[in-house]
Amino acid sequence: MAVILDGKKLRDKLLEKLQKKIDKFEVKPKLSVILVGENPASKIYVNNKQKIAQKIGINSEIIHFSQNISEKELLSKIEELNNDKAVNAILVQLPLPEHISKENVINSINPAKDVDGFTPYNYGKLFSGEKPNVYPCTPKGILLLLDEYNIEIAGKHVVVIGRSNIVGRPVAQMLLDRNATVTMCHSKTQNLAQITKTADIIISAVGKYIIKGEMLKSGCVIIDVGIFKDESGKTRGDVDFETSSKIASYISPVPGGVGPMTIASLMLNTVELFEKSL
Repeated sequence: MAVILDGKKLRDKLLEKLQKKIDKFEVKPKLSVILVGENPASKIYVNNKQKIAQKIGINSEIIHFSQNISEKELLSKIEELNNDKAVNAILVQLPLPEHISKENVINSINPAKDVDGFTPYNYGKLFSGEKPNVYPCTPKGILLLLDEYNIEIAGKHVVVIGRSNIVGRPVAQMLLDRNATVTMCHSKTQNLAQITKTADIIISAVGKYIIKGEMLKSGCVIIDVGIFKDESGKTRGDVDFETSSKIASYISPVPGGVGPMTIASLMLNTVELFEKSL
């Protein structure tokens, strides 16, 4: 049976360490989170982020706008936060309503306060092999998890499934920077099982049930980023845990794997941006 990559355990360890660091700061880091509309999942995410931030000593505020806010008003608020010296980190919770351009919103965040690492400046730094102000939270959390369990990355064949700007693309680039050989797969990839069978590490970030045990090479490492509710209402990931955990050497569970690491990375990024601003 595969060893479980325990994201909750590592999150708690990292946050405890971070809290000790924050305790020594005279001024505390400040994270401003903008939430637009009434998306229930977004509300849960944002409240969780705020609870954890406050628990470890980060000043956190949620700025909640109605669904009908204009793009101009939203950009004006971001500009205000950009100019507020007390704010170190800005996060705009996605998705946004259809009448607001996600690109315009992300592009308006000061790269020195871009806690998600999504602005063109930070993204461009990442993809040109330079160091961005911070790395995107989920990819950063994935690499922290692999490192915690001493899983070798250099020289390994990593198959990344999913090409989103939030997970797939940045994690592929970060793995390349760590000397992995990376294959990108997506919804148009043919013969997925032939490719996954050659993988030393699989990172699946699709949000669909796609990986089964027979698609794996014995002893591979599986990082399951997908999280959704199946027909029965059960929370699950992209990977069939039961069959895959018998073949893999390490596997991240859903929930309790990558999710907690994303929040830990957000807190780490907030403190990193705060320290850079001093």
